[in-house]
Amino acid sequence: MNCLGIESSCDETALAVVNDGGIIGSVLASQSDLHAIFGGVVPELASREHCRYIGALFDELMHRCGLSPEQINTVAVARGPGLLGSLLVGVAFAKALALALGAKFIGINHLHAHLLTVGIDNHIHFPALALLVSGGHTHFYHMQSPWQCRQLGKTLDDAAGEAFDKIGKILGLTYPAGRMMDALASDGAADPHLFPRPYLDNDNLDFSFSGLKTAAASHIEQTPALKNAVRPLQSVTDATTVLKNCCASFSLAVVDTLCTKVERALDRYPTLHTLILAGGVASNSLLRERVTQLMQQRGGEALIPSPALCTDNAVMIAYTGRLLARAGFSHDLRMETIPRGKTIPDDMVCGRVTGRQGHGFPDSLTVEH
Repeated sequence: MNCLGIESSCDETALAVVNDGGIIGSVLASQSDLHAIFGGVVPELASREHCRYIGALFDELMHRCGLSPEQINTVAVARGPGLLGSLLVGVAFAKALALALGAKFIGINHLHAHLLTVGIDNHIHFPALALLVSGGHTHFYHMQSPWQCRQLGKTLDDAAGEAFDKIGKILGLTYPAGRMMDALASDGAADPHLFPRPYLDNDNLDFSFSGLKTAAASHIEQTPALKNAVRPLQSVTDATTVLKNCCASFSLAVVDTLCTKVERALDRYPTLHTLILAGGVASNSLLRERVTQLMQQRGGEALIPSPALCTDNAVMIAYTGRLLARAGFSHDLRMETIPRGKTIPDDMVCGRVTGRQGHGFPDSLTVEH
């Protein structure tokens, strides 16, 4: 089975083919340089760029994989959550392709795909705890199986990745700032008392990073060496020690907060010995190190995708689509695209029965968000 995956939920146009033998090929067009001018993603520009790239990327992917379009058995596409205009480009292309090829069509929950990505290179021992940390989401899940995901906690305002990007913008770093902040932090000395660990004075598994973002912005405003730094910063080697230390302190505050909540979740669910870490922020070097150490100390394991598979990509869409297709699930071409902030319905078809009663599992295939 050759499953084509299409990802266009934000500012990355990506396509990949996965089959029973693994990843056959993938292509990606990034819009980072375009949106860096504005310090963040401009939705209208993003959707136009997806339109410009997607057809050519499909042709390039077929060439790299040595496949003809007729050899695609399943077309999987991210249906949400994400920017509506961007999602619609990918979904429209996927529907047209599936119709033309007579291929099975499946809409994929973008969050669900992030959580399952680690299964490409690892065997996941269920049940497992999962932490999804990205620019738009910071969510905890209890995964009973690949199909049963129950939300335990979520961000109440800014996600961790959003906080990194916004503070990076204030510091004069190019968008997206998370990667450069990580590089700067790796060469800096963190002050564990400089920034607060937000929203820990409770007993829940929710997150809130708006207070940390405000504290960091205030510190930058009151520190001339940071406020008056040359902008934009062209490379890590141009950074001052003060800037590196600020990034290290901010990164430590975010990672401490995430790890504190991970320990709380493990205390609450002592039978869980596997932690899946996913999402763009899962590529943060300090977070990967700390989570791995934490799980080792507790006699468990941390499963983390390679950095290339932490950010938005089409491999995760194709891989999840292949799993669902092999289980007999599909959508018809009336499937709706779901933007960020709305619940993705469990409306897949299995045989002649639609929805939860048809898939034979006790809980929804959909990851709540």
